[in-house]
Amino acid sequence: MTARDPQPAATGRRARSHARRLALQALYEWQINPRPWRDIAHDLERDPEADRVDREYFRESLGAVAERREELDLVIAKYGDIAPPALDPIEHAVLWLGVYELGHRPELPYRVALTEAVELAKRFGATDAHKFVNAVLDRAARELRPLEYGRERS
Repeated sequence: MTARDPQPAATGRRARSHARRLALQALYEWQINPRPWRDIAHDLERDPEADRVDREYFRESLGAVAERREELDLVIAKYGDIAPPALDPIEHAVLWLGVYELGHRPELPYRVALTEAVELAKRFGATDAHKFVNAVLDRAARELRPLEYGRERS
């Protein structure tokens, strides 16, 4: 295969985790240096590391967050004690992804969405960012996934 040949799509749990990490990177860049999200996605997908990414999940998640960011910010504002515009860009991006997955990816267990978001915040966020992310997403899960949340808490 040459560098110009399309790579086979990565699949599985790890590929989705890598897709979230790449989406986090894209959303961070989008906040810091605003330009069309598709351009950012295209640039990031050209990196050899992107071969490990579930590209479909990456593009779907990034596009959905870009299109729904105001809606996602309303949820973040409702459950967080920091207004979305005042959030650190990493925390904001992690919360966008987590709230999106909770609200629009019903096939994904809510615990997976929370765990993945907390791990991203631990790895890339400020010292205690993961605690804030966990608190906001846990509160949001009560509303966005009431049946699933209730079953696990019983």
